[in-house]
Amino acid sequence: MTEAETPLARIIKAEIGKSGPMPVSAFMARALTDPDHGYYTTATPFGVDGDFITAPEMSQLFGEIVGAWAVHVAEVIATAIPDGPIHLIEPGPGRGTLMADILRVASLRPELDARVEVHLVEASPKLRETQRATIGKARPDRTEPNWHAEIGTIPEGPFVLVANEFFDALPVEQAVKTNGGWRRRVVSLEDGNLAFAAGEAAQVPEQFNDAQQGAILETCPPAAGIAKNLTQRMTRQPGVVLVIDYGYDMPATGDTLQAVRRHKSCDPLEHIGQADLTAHVCFGALAHAAITAGAQAFGPMPQAQFLSELGMAERAEKLMAARPDRRGDIETAFTRLVSPDAMGSLFKVMALTSPGMGAPPPFANA
Repeated sequence: MTEAETPLARIIKAEIGKSGPMPVSAFMARALTDPDHGYYTTATPFGVDGDFITAPEMSQLFGEIVGAWAVHVAEVIATAIPDGPIHLIEPGPGRGTLMADILRVASLRPELDARVEVHLVEASPKLRETQRATIGKARPDRTEPNWHAEIGTIPEGPFVLVANEFFDALPVEQAVKTNGGWRRRVVSLEDGNLAFAAGEAAQVPEQFNDAQQGAILETCPPAAGIAKNLTQRMTRQPGVVLVIDYGYDMPATGDTLQAVRRHKSCDPLEHIGQADLTAHVCFGALAHAAITAGAQAFGPMPQAQFLSELGMAERAEKLMAARPDRRGDIETAFTRLVSPDAMGSLFKVMALTSPGMGAPPPFANA
């Protein structure tokens, strides 16, 4: 076994040898969530010692701004629904850092805080323990969160959901244009090695009929399904979803499947189960699913615009004044979050809301 050939790689090779090529979506799901060897079920991916750093881990500035936004929209909902719990939901909460930041902001509004029920969508027992420790340390006065393996098991009721770098980790389907038309992209074996190949015929929208040979089109059925589930809930009770991720506005060709290991890019077909796999999010597809279900969609807008219009620069100045010894670190994190050359333009923000609700800030100004 080579350095890049992991135990999961050998298992997948054996399965392909026995049953035939594996769709890209199935390969991605297996690499990330295999019960025994999957990346999210066995690794500790977050932070300097992991494979990547998310915005909440980078600076408390991010969590405070998102927390203030979540508390604001939750108060709007609380005004309309004066009794009962308000569900605060985060799918894919990582180490629980963002939720801990949001709850610290919520503690400044005791009446609202008393109504908030926290729901984390996390299948990994290892990450659940990390989340329990992070949130418990930040808010020891709070009741322990409710954990769910999937969004569909969260109880009905008014809700605010924050999805930060969640949709990019959902498995994508890929189709590749060949001289024989569009074909489903699969993972196959070539000379004993895993390789991408063209499989059975694939149906794609007519607008891509004239795409050049070799073009790749991605779709994400799980993302559309989750958006549909959430927005159908929004037609039954007030709800708001905030999506923060890297991606593009409307469906387009392009291969965005990527792997990261130890903070560096690598081949998606190497280090299987030991590297993070993601694909860019199509915000237009999420908006379409929401609108089709009868909800509203606002955005997307660049992350820099979202954070700036909500006052992150002013918050950074106050934080540096209070902690002059950390001025350099705060400035570095602020720049990375809003710079067009870093996360400011690559990451986008979209809000989905119940029908009839006004545009939440700062989308009303967009």
